[in-house]
Amino acid sequence: MMDRLSGPPRLMIVSDLDFTMVDHEDPENLSLLRFNSLWEAYYRQFSLLVYSTGRSPTIYKQLRKEKPLLTPDITIMSVGTEIAYGESMVPDSDWEQCLNLNWDKDIVTQETAKFPQLIPQSDTEQRPHKVSFFLEKPNSSEVIKALSECLEKRKLDVKIIYSNGTALDVLPKGAGKGQALAYLLRKFKANGRIPLNSLVCGDSGNDAELFTIPEVYGVMVSNAQEELLQWHAENAKNNPNIIHSSERCASGIIQAIGKFSLGPNVSPRDIKDFGKCRVNVFSPGYEVVNFYLFYERWRRAEVEKSDQIFQNLKSSFYPLGTFVHPCGTEQPMKKCTDMMERLYGDKQGKQYQIWLDRVSTSQIGSDSWLVKFDKWESTGEERYCCLTTVLLTTKEDGRIIKTGDGSLAQVLEEKGYTAISAA
Repeated sequence: MMDRLSGPPRLMIVSDLDFTMVDHEDPENLSLLRFNSLWEAYYRQFSLLVYSTGRSPTIYKQLRKEKPLLTPDITIMSVGTEIAYGESMVPDSDWEQCLNLNWDKDIVTQETAKFPQLIPQSDTEQRPHKVSFFLEKPNSSEVIKALSECLEKRKLDVKIIYSNGTALDVLPKGAGKGQALAYLLRKFKANGRIPLNSLVCGDSGNDAELFTIPEVYGVMVSNAQEELLQWHAENAKNNPNIIHSSERCASGIIQAIGKFSLGPNVSPRDIKDFGKCRVNVFSPGYEVVNFYLFYERWRRAEVEKSDQIFQNLKSSFYPLGTFVHPCGTEQPMKKCTDMMERLYGDKQGKQYQIWLDRVSTSQIGSDSWLVKFDKWESTGEERYCCLTTVLLTTKEDGRIIKTGDGSLAQVLEEKGYTAISAA
């Protein structure tokens, strides 16, 4: 996970998922897609993305199927009791061993069974170091106090977390979202890879611990629940590094990046005219993200279809270029441009979206970069992914693109892109 970084991460974002990164009241996932474009354009290559969720692995994976979530570098699950690395989610067995100290799940189960107010959550949410219940808010204070006393008499070191006004989790004393993050930071420090800046993001009571970690920036999104705002008022109201954003969910995270000057904070999705947008430093990730945003807008008829734009497009392709589909079939580039012209507006009025994930860049020459990423397309509830390879080469008169995803290569007006082939 850290091998892809040449040095310490420039930024580490540690974010809760439900109603922080993911806005369940945003059916088009617009704020999440804004964040995705920003992250893949500017941050993926040199930074770390960490999800910290109360969800178990089972329902976390289900959320990944339902929402356009990026692949994180690290996933903290089950309210900080499980840590996994990379796309394959390799578990951290050392962390699991740490949590075994003075923990006995059987005893916890026995004692909690004495409280009829505690309604067990589904079997998927009962984890080796987490026992979870539903608890109505009017009864919560008395039940939590009595349960804590019972477990203390049984000589257990536990932590009881109540969040969202409905969920109660019993964990080992050393567990929790904050403790899991502190553990990761110790590991990074031991390897000389402590992030230059860290931003934690949350909306509910089980996120409060994240904001207690020293030397991190924090954002409570605008839709944060009263339990988190109350904790902040009682414990951290004088901390200038923790803010309550004025925007919901992922948009609030973007706002915090700008507030704390942690890096670029204008998402490519917020740019309406690519021809007037310029970046100070050439970024392959930025180029491919903008490239596919244009393609999305072309098919949704959200950019003008004019002879000038299309002639600029055709003149930017290498005349003898060949497009290679992932299945192996080849087409002359002229055939692709003709097809693209016919596709203009074919997704107009539909919820057609494109996002990139896992953008990876390797410089292979003084003016050439090989860029690999997953390109996702969705129309309504249907979506598919294609592993894509792009070759970017800078020249005085433009940039060359080599793409291999089965979609049509296309050129942003005044960008000077040239598609050679796909592989």
